[in-house]
Amino acid sequence: MEEAGRQAAAEGGPTELDVRTYTGRRLHVRLAPLPDGLTLCVTDISSTRHPQANEASAEGAAVERTARIVELTRALAGAVTGHDVADVMATHMVPLFDAKDVSVWTHENGRAFLMGSAGPKESLRRFEGARIAELPASSQAFIEGTLDFISSAEEFIGRFPALADLPAASGAQAWAILPLIASGRAVGASCLIYEHPHVFSHVERTLFTAMSGMVAQALERARLYDAEHRRAQELQRGLLPRRLPALGAVTASARYQPAGDGTYAGGDWYDVIPLSAEQVALVIGDVMGHGVSEAVTMGRLRTAGRTLADLEQPLDELFFHLNEIVSGLGDGFYATCLCIVYDPVSRMCQAITAGHPPPVILRPDGTSYFPDLPVNPPLGAATPPFDTAEFSLPDGAILALYTDGLVESGGLDIAEGMGRLACHLRPAHVQATETLDDLCDRLITTLLPDQRSRDDSALLVARTQALAPENISCLQLQDDPTAAGQARAHVRAQLAAWNLDELIMTTELVASELVGNVVRHARGPITLRLLRGRTLICEVADASPAMPRIRRAADTDENGRGLQLISAVTSRWGARYSGSGKCIWTEQPLSADPLGERISYESV
Repeated sequence: MEEAGRQAAAEGGPTELDVRTYTGRRLHVRLAPLPDGLTLCVTDISSTRHPQANEASAEGAAVERTARIVELTRALAGAVTGHDVADVMATHMVPLFDAKDVSVWTHENGRAFLMGSAGPKESLRRFEGARIAELPASSQAFIEGTLDFISSAEEFIGRFPALADLPAASGAQAWAILPLIASGRAVGASCLIYEHPHVFSHVERTLFTAMSGMVAQALERARLYDAEHRRAQELQRGLLPRRLPALGAVTASARYQPAGDGTYAGGDWYDVIPLSAEQVALVIGDVMGHGVSEAVTMGRLRTAGRTLADLEQPLDELFFHLNEIVSGLGDGFYATCLCIVYDPVSRMCQAITAGHPPPVILRPDGTSYFPDLPVNPPLGAATPPFDTAEFSLPDGAILALYTDGLVESGGLDIAEGMGRLACHLRPAHVQATETLDDLCDRLITTLLPDQRSRDDSALLVARTQALAPENISCLQLQDDPTAAGQARAHVRAQLAAWNLDELIMTTELVASELVGNVVRHARGPITLRLLRGRTLICEVADASPAMPRIRRAADTDENGRGLQLISAVTSRWGARYSGSGKCIWTEQPLSADPLGERISYESV
């Protein structure tokens, strides 16, 4: 009819044609052009056709209906989620049965939920989430889907008096109510609505019954997929950090975008790990492939990485152990990883990568660059040792760590994608008031506009902030018995200057014990360092690689209780290797400054 109308308008003369409706009726249509449109004259010629023509018309209608049923069957077979099933019914069943609307309901835990509707949903909101057992008996029958065909509004009101207002509210005049039963269990209900009174033929009733079984099987399959989808999402959320820690040296924000194939679980991960001396480790990685298996492998690597980092393992040793874990999974398992440890005291970064693209760094002056990092093979294919790199960062620099799914989307190669990422980090694209959360959202939207990437994507954005020089105090001590007294005097003077008088006694005790242990059991030179950050940090470094350990002292022992004492008076303590030996550190929480001053890092 559309083609005939365009022909009549183009030629300036009338056009006639015969058409057949879905119900088999024959119509003669005459289209005549007017200056501002078309006139249509429609004549029902079903009864004037020759019996052979009527028979041929009925056969043609049956063939067309069969074709539409085949289309519906194929569409239901391809429906993945419950909402897909509802969309298929709206797209195929409504025109197949010449209906006005269709609604699909599902039952979960005794409640009714509207899965989808082809028309307005306002008149159906009353049932959404309602307990079926608490509805009136007639309403229960309507929602549960007792097989029924209602030809008029009057018949509907007589059948469902509790829903007497529904015909007027929805504009419906006839209903086909279909139960959706799969494996002998009711999984939902479907209702087709007609805007005019409709007498359901035997053929229609038979088709409706057959279609309800097909839809029920598709809906049950979709419900299983939806449940699996929810479990995959819960698994992914459980394996990634629920929230990033609030740290003084680094503020960070992150995003994870699953691949567009509906898996919703993958091997990309990120992490922000607080270390001793206010240092922070920024980690991002990617297990090859995406799916539940890769997500589980990712969780193992992230947990192992956090554990090794908490043990103050050097970066190259940490990656050695991660490589052993991936290699132990067997052939075909590989992962890339990038780790950057930022020291707010020296403003230096130590970085190591295993097959992962380098971070992009935005300087405060608006220029961006990719640091030159040694190339190491991916975890699972590498042969240690791993090469590391060091570089300095200006205060207020922004680092963007990412996985390849973010920069290889949209047909771009990885080099072009990295260039786009660096471009959109620059001030021309960054508003002065933009937070890191806003920046992450904008980068995801810009680099993944349709969110249909073939691979998972992770993004970790961090802004660094150096520790102000006035919050750092360092003292070199000689390796002799007077060192402990010098340490106590330095602690008293420095903590008084910082208005931390309430911590002087415990910090004197800690410093004296640690320095005394060096003089007694290790070797110098000795370095005492105090840091005022989120906590008060007291560090004592020496030239001995031997690590301390707490031991159980007997009642008559005169030694062996020093570390027990330190553990009792501090909130946290530990030890790490340094380039020339080791460093033992302790942390004590800071109370409110009596002068109202805030202990802070340098402003950006």
